[in-house]
Formats: sequence, structure tokens, C-alpha cells
Amino acid sequence: MKNFSTVVARAAAVALVACAAASPVQAANCAFRPNAPDQHVVVKGDTLWDISGTFLQNPWCWPQVWGMNRDEIRNPHWIYPGQVIYFDRARGRLSLTRPGGDERSAPPTTRLSPQVRTEALDRDALQSIPAGMIEPYLTQPLVVEGDELAGAPRIVASQEGRVYLGTGDRVYVKGNVQGGANFQVFRPGGVLRDPQTGKVLAHEAAYLGSVALDTEAKPGVDVHTFRVTETRQEIGVGDLLIPLPPAPVRNYMPHAPLQPVDARVMSIYAGVTYAGQSQVVTVNRGSLDGLDVGSVLQLYHLGKTIVDPAHKGVFGIGKQQIKLPDEQYGSLFIFRVFKNVSYGLIMQVTAPVEVGDVARSPE
Repeated sequence: MKNFSTVVARAAAVALVACAAASPVQAANCAFRPNAPDQHVVVKGDTLWDISGTFLQNPWCWPQVWGMNRDEIRNPHWIYPGQVIYFDRARGRLSLTRPGGDERSAPPTTRLSPQVRTEALDRDALQSIPAGMIEPYLTQPLVVEGDELAGAPRIVASQEGRVYLGTGDRVYVKGNVQGGANFQVFRPGGVLRDPQTGKVLAHEAAYLGSVALDTEAKPGVDVHTFRVTETRQEIGVGDLLIPLPPAPVRNYMPHAPLQPVDARVMSIYAGVTYAGQSQVVTVNRGSLDGLDVGSVLQLYHLGKTIVDPAHKGVFGIGKQQIKLPDEQYGSLFIFRVFKNVSYGLIMQVTAPVEVGDVARSPE
């Protein structure tokens, strides 16, 4: 797996080196791999998940081996192609400085002559997971929770009464746009129901396109005038609007959730029965349950309950049952979080993922 980007200045690499002086790996399940190399030269296409898996038995342990605090996990420092990551075996941690060197020293500097230079800050920075696999899920609604459905503006009429609309067409929208100018158009789809409680947590949304405000409703007029700026599917009367989300956060750092999370796989994107590595699923926990972007959960098949072969009873009477343990078979990287629902990318599985599977905090 390759690629991932974050949002910090190149000079922040100095701070990352300083973080490496913090405590070594504490948890037993954050052990280094027996065959971990002494160093790794970062190349274009590497990801933090890949590199972490090169050194550690569990890639989500990356923040611990750098001694990162919670704020640094939310705003991780960049690592660039060409840098060397060293394994300090004596102290059980990773560093951008060769073991025995001065960890507080800054990376080499390059002397520049006075002139105007421009450079994208995140152009070459390492990404945590393959960005291309989750890009479509970052800017489209996908999940619409109940409170959003209740107050969403809706298209009530179209230019010249057209049934379906294309780019450049006018649409008339009723509802409170709350001062917004750019909106996404969606159509509610199937419900997302909690596998444990049966409660409807949200609705899946079919992303149709986007519209921009031309004219707000004036006194005596009940609708706002919008113009279609993009179409992915046919847009029509009755479709709903939600504000265009801000640019997606890219500073994901794999880490264990701040608090214990016990979730269930609620749906598999595209409605298939089974999912494999690099596919997307939803779980029935969100920000209200302690999940945030970058949280890693372990996937388990729910342990079955069987009849004890030695105590089957007579005609089913007096039989005894045995609960088998949940079987851990993979991990899930949470990349988009709503209040009650989250989307995750399946990582490193040894068996297919099914709806109802357990997704819980690493042990």
C-alpha cells in the first residue's frame, strides 16, 4: 500500500526528531518485528502504514515509538522521501537520527540565493494510507444523519419545468440555506441500521452533483435560485442539498482510539455481501463514541455458540452450550467520522469481512 499526506511545515521534522526522545514502546502488543531492519530509506510511494509495518508487529503503534502526544497525533509531522528512519534497538524506538547521534540537531540545511520560490507544502510528504483508495469518500455525503435530513433544503422546481437537469441549468430551492453558497445535491438511499440495537443511525446518500447560489429568495418569493455546477447523476425535483464540506483533513496518523470502542460492521460499501482488503465498510460508532480520523480497530469474527458434545442432553433437554472466542483476522483504518457512524478502510485481513463482524480497540 502506498501514499498519504498531512498538513505541517517541512521544518516540523525537527520537532518529530525531538519527540523520538520520549519513552520507548510500552505496550506488549506494540513489539518490534523480530526481523525489523536497522534502517529504512524513505522512497516516493511509501506510506506511514507500510513503514510502520516494516518495523512493528502492529502498524497502528507508530505514534508510540515516536512518543507522540494526542495533539501531535492529530497534527503529525511530515516525513519525506530521501530521509532515513533508524531503529534504535538499545532504546526501543525509531528516529530520524542515527543511534548515538544528536537527536536535537536539525536536518541538514540548503543555502538558497535570494529569489522568489513557491512550493506546495505537502507535495512530497509521506501519506499514512493510500489516498487514492479513499478520495471519493472524503468529499461526497455518503452518510446523512437524521437531523440533516430534517432540515435539508430541497429542489422544488426547475428551469422550464425540466424533469432532469444538467450542468448550467437553473433550479429553485426551498429551505434555509443558512448563508451558504455552494451545496452538494444528494438523494437519500438505504438506511444504516445498528446491527446490535436495530436503531436507524443514518441514511446512505447517493451523490448527484453540486449547485451554486445565484439569487437568494427576496421578499414575496419562497425559493432561492441555484445553478447546477456539476452532475454525477441526474438531478431532479425532490432532491436534497447539504453544504459543501470543507477541504478534507489529510493529517491522518494511525493510532488506537482514545477510549475503548466496541463496534460492529454495519454495511459494506456497494452493497456486497463480503469485503476484502482495501474495501470500505461502515461501523456503528462515531465521534460520540470516541472515534476520530486515524483510529485503528481490530476486526473479529463473532465467536459462535455451540452445543457441548459431552452434554447434548436428551431430546434437547439439559444440553449445555459453549461460547467460542471471537477470532481476530484483520484491522480497520477509520478515515471519515460522523456522529454515530464511521467509514473505515480494511487493512491486512486474512478472511472476508461480513456485516455484523466485531471492530474493537486494539488489545
